[in-house]
Amino acid sequence: MAEWRIETVADRFIEAARTAHRLPPVRVQGYFNCWPAIKRMPWENLGAEPRVYRFPPDPAAIDRMLETMRWVQWLEEEQRHLVWMRAQRYPWKDICCRFACDRTTAWRRWQTALELVAVHLRMEKKTGAAGNCR
Repeated sequence: MAEWRIETVADRFIEAARTAHRLPPVRVQGYFNCWPAIKRMPWENLGAEPRVYRFPPDPAAIDRMLETMRWVQWLEEEQRHLVWMRAQRYPWKDICCRFACDRTTAWRRWQTALELVAVHLRMEKKTGAAGNCR
């Protein structure tokens, strides 16, 4: 990145949340169903909802998601929840109920958390170190 700003950090968190949503679901192995598959008649399938196909993300998007998930180590636990809730497009009303604060206060805390990540990323770029700056 040329310069890490709050907007670019927020975009990366949004992209990471979308990428995590597009990953295949984790299923418990070892369980199976003994019942035979139900063969439905064509008229029974007319009212069924169509399956939603989510195409898996490309490897570069997964790498960016994992990099973004490492950034949350620089944040406090409440800041992590706030950043991820906003990245998953929760409305401000739900965020305010979760943190018991006003909308402007929640927005300021979100901006502070993103600025903290941006400062760490700028410092990483300047020093060339990829360690935890906390």
